[in-house]
Amino acid sequence: MTSGTAVNWAGFATAEPVLADTVEARFGAYTHHVLATLRKDGSPRTTGLEVRFLSGELWFGMMPDSLKALDLRRDPRFALQANPGDGTGMGGGDVRIAGRAVEVDDPETRAGYVKEVEPPEPFHLFRTELTEVVRTSVEDDAYLVVEIWQPGKPLRTVRRA
Repeated sequence: MTSGTAVNWAGFATAEPVLADTVEARFGAYTHHVLATLRKDGSPRTTGLEVRFLSGELWFGMMPDSLKALDLRRDPRFALQANPGDGTGMGGGDVRIAGRAVEVDDPETRAGYVKEVEPPEPFHLFRTELTEVVRTSVEDDAYLVVEIWQPGKPLRTVRRA
């Protein structure tokens, strides 16, 4: 599923399978990550979040009427950073995803999510549409490497000494 220039997780994984595997593994290394949303006044809000990769989608599940859910209902733009753990030296480096979150009300889709995840109910469920994926890592203890992917564009890699 896509909207405009954004793509779902499956679309990203098809375009850049090696990077997608690294990003998914990086998110899988820890349970909690950091989500940035926009408050009513446009200022950023960061909160903790668990994410799931299921059925070709990156999912956000949230408690009812949580501030982050209300933020996303008002303005779907988000930034998500994988838990850095011990830092960018850890396998996989530092990973960030930006995009839009689309709330899912479809009972069949929600039932599939519940079957897999068993979240506390009630809950908000959002699928994501990605507009950018960035991985930052250190190569040979000498170079900072930044990989930037955006829908419809080739993967861009920048190396800095």
